[in-house]
Amino acid sequence: MHTTTLVLDQGFRPINSVPWQRAVSYVARGKVDVLSRYDREVHFNMGMPAVVRLRHPIANYTKRIKFSRQNVLARDHFECVYCGAHGHGTTLTFDHVVPRSRGGRTEWSNIVACCSACNHKKADRTPEEAGMKLRRKPVCPTWMPAFNVALQNVRTIPREWQDYWTAELAP
Repeated sequence: MHTTTLVLDQGFRPINSVPWQRAVSYVARGKVDVLSRYDREVHFNMGMPAVVRLRHPIANYTKRIKFSRQNVLARDHFECVYCGAHGHGTTLTFDHVVPRSRGGRTEWSNIVACCSACNHKKADRTPEEAGMKLRRKPVCPTWMPAFNVALQNVRTIPREWQDYWTAELAP
């Protein structure tokens, strides 16, 4: 049984998952609207919240996205930006678009998710020199679900979340 509740912001974007008990306290304090419930009932004959949406905007929610290997893979939808091969952390690596030997930095605008074959083919060259094209330009993401990496190994999401869970969030 699922014991977590999906929390959405006012724009219906997933921002967190919390224990159902915390979601019940949000409901009791009038902080959220319940959008979906699990089949199980809890206190006061209330259905266990599965998905809730915040009633008020979050102050200063523009949070800098931490640069990490997992966040690069999530930004690039767990696929190689050169050939489109899908994978996870064990089959994908990241690649410096401008090689470090040529002054390329390890930062959002110069790192992309890449499969081993493409990484080997590109070697110590730029994509143009290697005859390869980027399927998308590397940029610093402006938003990423805080719990995307934690949920990437879940094979199925709760059916109650499916209307609020988009393909870009799932690996």
